[in-house]
Amino acid sequence: MTELLRIGSRGSRLARAQTEWVSERLRAVHPGLTTEVVVIQTSGDRFVDRPLSAVGGKGLFVQEIEEALTAGAVDCAVHSLKDVPAELAPGLVVAAVPERADPRDVVITRRAGGLAALASGARIGTSSLRRSALLRAARIDLELVALRGNVDTRLRKLQSEEVDAVILAAAGLARLGLTPAHAEPLDMRTFVPAIGQGALAVESRCDPIADVLRLIEDRAARQAVEAERAFLYGVGGDCFTPLAAHAEIVDGELLLRALIATPDGRTVIRGEMKGGPADGPRLGAELAGELLGRGGAEILAAIGG
Repeated sequence: MTELLRIGSRGSRLARAQTEWVSERLRAVHPGLTTEVVVIQTSGDRFVDRPLSAVGGKGLFVQEIEEALTAGAVDCAVHSLKDVPAELAPGLVVAAVPERADPRDVVITRRAGGLAALASGARIGTSSLRRSALLRAARIDLELVALRGNVDTRLRKLQSEEVDAVILAAAGLARLGLTPAHAEPLDMRTFVPAIGQGALAVESRCDPIADVLRLIEDRAARQAVEAERAFLYGVGGDCFTPLAAHAEIVDGELLLRALIATPDGRTVIRGEMKGGPADGPRLGAELAGELLGRGGAEILAAIGG
């Protein structure tokens, strides 16, 4: 290939790092390919002073980029998969899911000891409903502080002692080459990651470009996120809903863990299922039905989901 490939990206340092990572892999499998990053500001990037749930949800991080794809202004786009809604815009596909990074959440504190060592009343920064609910379930005595902005902004809030701890995605820290002191990964069995966390989505139109992009596909990552997104679709959840799902292939089997929680963390409905690596869509749908039947539907109804 000798064509120019225009790749849409958000403008944050993390988004640019992720897009360049994808660009390098595409150039490696297509000698002679030239890539150009086209920065697109999204609504989610403009409304940084309010929670996502107050301005329309995670879809705001992809809406303008999908519009550019549909219009032909870019050939493909790189997203954090956890920001991609359950349903894509018409005519678009996730053409590739590359190798997944560490999906865990990380708690970063000013002193050693992690979450358990934080004093009662300590201030911990996060704007995620999922993380907030799980934190309340684990440590009702902590004070949660709404915290949006990029990774560097959140770490500065910690350094300036506006908060005593922050929770960030391990993948984002790794992609930026950051190794903060006193960073401890949280156990995925308790702090189930966000759907798609650690994974990237390379989105394109349903045209020959999609075939080009598929050469950087990682099959195991695709199978895992298909299970997680099937759970999301089956639950009908959105950014107003504290829910989580994470799948991984262990000893040749796909293990899917998921939960639905109340925002105050007082009720957390958990479940897991196993099956073949290709059974992700079925497992996700079945686990969604199980958790909805065990009280998840009532939680969603109570919070308007």
